[in-house]
Amino acid sequence: MEAKNNPKIIRAWAMFDWANSAYNLVITSTIFPAYYVAITENKATNNRVDFFGLSFVNTALTDYALAVAYLIMVILLPVLSSIADYRGNKKIFMQFFTLLGSAACCGLFFFTADRLELGIICFALAAIGYSGGFVFYNSYLPEIATLDMQDKVSAKGFTFGYIGSVLLQLVCFAFVLKPDLFGITDKSLPAQLSFLLVGLWWISFAIIPFTVLPKGSPNAQLHNRNIIRGGFEELGKVWRKVKNMPLLKRFLPGFFFYSMGVQTIMLVATAFAAKELHMETSALISIILIIQLVAIAGATIMSRLSDRYGNVRILIFVVFIWIGVCIAAYFTTTATEFYIIAVVVGLVMGGIQSLSRSTYSKYLPQNIPDTASFFSFYDVTEKLAIVGGLFSFGFIEEITGSMRNSTLVLGTFFIIGLLILFSLLKAERIYRKNSEFSTL
Repeated sequence: MEAKNNPKIIRAWAMFDWANSAYNLVITSTIFPAYYVAITENKATNNRVDFFGLSFVNTALTDYALAVAYLIMVILLPVLSSIADYRGNKKIFMQFFTLLGSAACCGLFFFTADRLELGIICFALAAIGYSGGFVFYNSYLPEIATLDMQDKVSAKGFTFGYIGSVLLQLVCFAFVLKPDLFGITDKSLPAQLSFLLVGLWWISFAIIPFTVLPKGSPNAQLHNRNIIRGGFEELGKVWRKVKNMPLLKRFLPGFFFYSMGVQTIMLVATAFAAKELHMETSALISIILIIQLVAIAGATIMSRLSDRYGNVRILIFVVFIWIGVCIAAYFTTTATEFYIIAVVVGLVMGGIQSLSRSTYSKYLPQNIPDTASFFSFYDVTEKLAIVGGLFSFGFIEEITGSMRNSTLVLGTFFIIGLLILFSLLKAERIYRKNSEFSTL
């Protein structure tokens, strides 16, 4: 195993974020949602679509598709991360999920209104590829950075991701806004080309971390047991360990509830603007670009504030802001108001993700061999939060007919997470005297 804090390895690790964040921006946040709403909107049917003979509200269908994708990952990740731990081959799994995700994005090139099923399936597979690769990527953090550097390294990954995704988004932006410059006359082609470019970008830049990162450290204990059962037994073993970690067992429930809000907002924001505010694709792309650029500064600012005030205090502050975002979204009626909310979201989006990851990493015992299993537990928690958040958002929209009502439900998740974080802050004060985590 290479020495920790190696600049070359850290840069290569961050390049994985650079590679796959283009999916997160183009597919989940900007062009795909706008394109999808545009080709499925139909006032005569109340925006309902048929998917393998079943009828859904168009935006609720994508919410459910993502929820199912993340639920599949909840089932698979315990098994895969257990295998990665005792075989030391986490990089192979990163490569597999990267190939799956990039191929699915390329498949979206063929997505049209007449091929709804193909589009939804590729959309879900891309989400599986993205989330599957990320758990093994996250598990490298305690292996490549010492405890005092993990906040900065975590923020570096998100910063690389924001920069890389914005660069590709600008290229896609040119296709969408100025198709004539490229001789494009088909209105669907700019979006379809963007999906193809994401897949190619993703796999191309991922070669850098795949070349430089170590393959992973095998667990010293060999497992001679059924792989399927063994994965969940490994997850159960991690849970038993977590129950004996007083700070971590308080942090995870809080992380679960506020992640229900954060992740869902990030996944549905563009569809909300397109459907509730009737904003054009060009305006939506501009807003998301603003969010990404502001998020670069936001991740860095939050990292520095956490050095001064502690991770938990800054997380509490950021969750307060997210509650305000949910309330503001409910009352938003104009593009200008949405732009203002977008700037605020950008400031806190990168910060809460980066700090959550590094806080979890710093609460773990350092120099443990089974980081993939611990980060599988973290990712299972996050994926379950996404499943719950997306399902709640889509279900409330279906029964009330408005995405605005769904934003208020997300606000309640943030409030619950906030209350748990306050209890964590109190527990931390008690634990701090004899704890190695005093910098948190």
